[in-house]
Amino acid sequence: MELGRRTFLQGAVATTFLGALGLAGCTANTSSPSISPTPDSGALTFDGQAWNYDETNDVYWQIGTSYVASPAAADFETLGIFVPGAYLTATPNSDGSYAATVNDAGSIGDFTARTAPIVLPVNTPGYSAQQPPTSYSHDEVAAYLEAGFVYVAVGMRGKDSNTEAYTGNAPWGLTDLKAAVRYLRYNNDLIPGDQDRMFVFGHSGGGAQSSVMGTAGDSPLYTPYLESLGAAMSDARGATISDAIAGVMAWCPITSLDYANAAYEWNMGQFASTDTRAPGTWTAAYSKDLAAAFGEYINQLGLKDSANNQLSLDTTASGVYLSGSYYDHVVEVITQSLNDFLSDTTFPYTPSTSVMAGMPSGGTAPAGGGMPSPGETPGGGEMPSGDMPGGGGMPGGPAGAGSSVEATTYDIVEDYIAYLNADTDWVSYDSATNTATLSGLAGFVASQKPPTKSVGAFDAPDRSATENVVHGLGEQGLHFAAVSRDAMAAHETTYSGLSGWDSAFSAAQYDSDFAQTDSIGKDVGLRVDMYNPMFYLSSHYNGFQTSTVAPHWRIRTGIMQGDTANTVEINLALALQNHGVNDVDFATVWAQAHTMAERSGDAATNFISWVKDIIAK
Repeated sequence: MELGRRTFLQGAVATTFLGALGLAGCTANTSSPSISPTPDSGALTFDGQAWNYDETNDVYWQIGTSYVASPAAADFETLGIFVPGAYLTATPNSDGSYAATVNDAGSIGDFTARTAPIVLPVNTPGYSAQQPPTSYSHDEVAAYLEAGFVYVAVGMRGKDSNTEAYTGNAPWGLTDLKAAVRYLRYNNDLIPGDQDRMFVFGHSGGGAQSSVMGTAGDSPLYTPYLESLGAAMSDARGATISDAIAGVMAWCPITSLDYANAAYEWNMGQFASTDTRAPGTWTAAYSKDLAAAFGEYINQLGLKDSANNQLSLDTTASGVYLSGSYYDHVVEVITQSLNDFLSDTTFPYTPSTSVMAGMPSGGTAPAGGGMPSPGETPGGGEMPSGDMPGGGGMPGGPAGAGSSVEATTYDIVEDYIAYLNADTDWVSYDSATNTATLSGLAGFVASQKPPTKSVGAFDAPDRSATENVVHGLGEQGLHFAAVSRDAMAAHETTYSGLSGWDSAFSAAQYDSDFAQTDSIGKDVGLRVDMYNPMFYLSSHYNGFQTSTVAPHWRIRTGIMQGDTANTVEINLALALQNHGVNDVDFATVWAQAHTMAERSGDAATNFISWVKDIIAK
């Protein structure tokens, strides 16, 4: 069974606010399933009598606010709200708290209390849980509030929050975030900010979940999960409440997990010949079969470039599907990244994943966790942990190839090009135009993006990958990738005659795992679909046109990262554009690895500017 093509019968939730500025131009679902009324509406009413106040910085805030009526994980399912003082009219209570109502006349810059965007961080490295805020730190939210934004930090479960009472595997993390968005809309009159201008932002697993949040708006697949928590499903008038959002900022989103194993081997693995890709090992043969399966997938996906040309892959004698219009497009994206770097960078240049192209060397990562403050440069690899409202720090995995870049200083561009061509000539440089051309994918991978994960990078043969737990049940990892199961079923006889094979890796184990269901009665295949942005964007999948897709996207990724294939972000950007999303700002950043990669400047400032620019249009 091909899990990404499953048929489901639920209708899609109709949304009512597409004419609002924040969601203009998005694609909405149109059918209307039966939605249960919001239970215990009093439990979901925001308490406007319990604000705290930071007089020094003129900030009102609340933490510990439950956003569901029947929490499954009360230690996670709360949120914190941080609001510029101008947006509330408040009077002190006898206990030191404040009773406040929205000040419609309050403004900061071009925003009022009713037009201010709401930003929600998604700090979930490796699809981990995001702890709700337990204290207030002005430094962590200052840049956003000074810009006139409302900052909402949502506690949400993840693959590391499994207890005897509840699980955090997919889709519970996104279900929690969706419930929080619905809570904000349910309390629209009591909480400042424009609920039709909500933006999520995150890196790595947080970028992935932000991407799902942006594509799965109002997906009916989440309805039974939301109802089980007592989420706000309808307002006091009985109108359906939406969980769609206006925009997504995703850095290095580790997503599209259904074909991630195959994408990794096509993009990177097929050019390697050591470790699990060494000749004579069953995993080397498995790598080639996965790479071939990715080529077949691309040819079924129906992606088109900006000129509306169909993108496809062709087989070649020298490798697996290494020609065709899709291959050319990938090489063009990589070439553009290198040429952007040459345009942005002033030589002498010293490689450092702590520094963006065009910036001086020597930058340091911020001391706190989560998003860096404006003026601070994101560090290389993973962000450190901290006490940021909305959870701990950014990711916790390997930084990829870029974490060990050379410390050599290159005085002129030609010196840097010589470094790139040290092992084989794959870059040609024209000094007259300061542009480069690439001979193909193989040289780039060998020089800049060698694989750092074993074959079965996301759905491991022994179920040991992080993503096996993401789609598992509690702490038990489960197989989830149908493409891997199909390779096992088709080639098990061949694999069993090669070194390293274990009969436990057979297709039967996949079939057994696929049959297991969660507490809502849903199987692994459905949960994989729910966490796959492509499921909602591409007509290859049955989730196409069943959700409300965010109309504004900004995607940045470090091109050197060994954490996932370049094709993940490339396909996401293409699918968004093919789906009719007109505002897709995509770039893969040269000389950066698994970090909050930017061509210049710092991540937080660029994100804030992007949101402002969207609203100003």
